[in-house]
Amino acid sequence: MGTAQRRIDRDSPMPLWSQVRSDVMQRIQRGEFAGSFPGEHELVQEYQVSRHTVREALRSLRADGILDGGRGRPTRVAEPEIRQTPGTLYSLFASVRDAGRQQRSLVRTLEVRTDPASAERLGLPETAALFYLERVRLSDDEPLAHDCVWMPAQVASPLLEADFAETSLYAELGRLCGVSLTGGRERVRADIPTADERHLLGLGDTVAVLRVERLGESDGRLLEWRRTTIRGDRFAFNTDLATPDRLTVSSDDAGAGP
Repeated sequence: MGTAQRRIDRDSPMPLWSQVRSDVMQRIQRGEFAGSFPGEHELVQEYQVSRHTVREALRSLRADGILDGGRGRPTRVAEPEIRQTPGTLYSLFASVRDAGRQQRSLVRTLEVRTDPASAERLGLPETAALFYLERVRLSDDEPLAHDCVWMPAQVASPLLEADFAETSLYAELGRLCGVSLTGGRERVRADIPTADERHLLGLGDTVAVLRVERLGESDGRLLEWRRTTIRGDRFAFNTDLATPDRLTVSSDDAGAGP
């Protein structure tokens, strides 16, 4: 692998580590590291930045599940988590819909704002304008999930006109913005809810939650950063042992056990 210098804009408001992260992400999307991933020293030479800057960029990519490795294991590009199926969130809400349950949302926030951490996830400058949607997803008027979505306002600002109490984000994204998700990554993990989340989702003291984090792409461009917190007592993974690579998800509302 060559060590040609990569361009970094030292006058940009975007931190150096975030620029490195964004460029490495684009290279990953082009399949540049399909065989192997460069070491820290090689990246330092390519980007002409400090080792600390490179490590921070790699730390962020590992945190998002884009890279695997660390602590004695070689770094490599992680296998994509969205493949033949549309993803965990789509499958969950589709299972509720298919069971004939009524789905609607309580929209808490719908606006354009700045959010440095979310902008960084999307490979944008910290001051970039972002479309932000926050909802509580309901099934038959019972709380099922707390959903927060950030997208570049340059693409998604027409969504401010949509009524997300009754409609799908992705349907409106296609209708109003003319774009759709074509891939991305999801990570699902169990967690203990905060006091605010217990109140928001109507959780008892012994109920955990599942957190779904999604980076969605449209034709190789990062388009969506989403965090969804789902009631652990209304969510299940299911698989058929005859075809163990086919994973589905369901909620108790759809007739599945926890």
